[in-house]
Amino acid sequence: MSTSAARVSDSGRLAFHDVLSDDGTRLRAWTNDPDGVLGGPTVVLCNGLGTSAFAWPALLSSDCDVRVVSWNHRGTGGSERPVDPDRVDVGAFVEDALSVMDHFGVDRAVLMGWSAGVNTMFELATEHPERVTGLFAVAGVPGDTFSTMLGPARLPRIAARALTVNLSRVAKVGGRALTPLTTRIPVGRRMIDVLSHSGFMFPVADPELAAAAVGEFLTTPVDWYAHLALRTSEHPRVPLSRIRVPVTFVAATYDVLAGARHMRTAAERVAGAEYVELRGSHFIQMEQPERVHELLLALLDRVG
Repeated sequence: MSTSAARVSDSGRLAFHDVLSDDGTRLRAWTNDPDGVLGGPTVVLCNGLGTSAFAWPALLSSDCDVRVVSWNHRGTGGSERPVDPDRVDVGAFVEDALSVMDHFGVDRAVLMGWSAGVNTMFELATEHPERVTGLFAVAGVPGDTFSTMLGPARLPRIAARALTVNLSRVAKVGGRALTPLTTRIPVGRRMIDVLSHSGFMFPVADPELAAAAVGEFLTTPVDWYAHLALRTSEHPRVPLSRIRVPVTFVAATYDVLAGARHMRTAAERVAGAEYVELRGSHFIQMEQPERVHELLLALLDRVG
């Protein structure tokens, strides 16, 4: 664990809970407010696929005034794999989100999603609108995610989907052979420096915390992650006409995993939605944490 990640854990700003989902799968849930001392509203984070709390430096900051509850996806970060391995679709993730909300005593809340977590967030909002007061979408689209990937290349949606889904299939087949290598990759400041100048990720605000996020991500077996991704790819576009709460979309201009133009058109289909585009990558909340947090607080003010 990096120095920043250890500092977060030692300070008591991150606590983990075991939560049972509806099908009996044990989830590793977490909160940035273990003692219930934060005076701000509660936000439910539907995180990026296989990612951890360390990907959100602003939420782990000592001056964060928002209580966050979230969980790690099935088979990642200490959460169990389900008995039925196919129970890793967006519908199952919605059940997990509701179980986490119930565990923490959250009846209604603003949902925040990142990447594939935006799918979960919008699906929950359409299926259980009574539990949702607002939506904050970061670098993600409301369904049919794989057709919006490789956005800067401006590929047709059908071509982008075919390419990225087939890459995931290859990763699933060859994942067992790759996992012994990926889990042993040394993740430190040097690796983050390389990543942050690759175009895939831009320079981050807290390299040590970013190293913890990448290191935690690489603990997931490649074949299992590819399986999660393929099941997520089956999630269709959400009917946005059913959304009746305040929504903010935060896109990144050079995002290769959730095209900014696709997020913009989604925002145009939601009455009263706000769209903000920042210069950055898919990891915009790691690159500009203060700006993204400001936008979250602005949405919370709109919700009231």
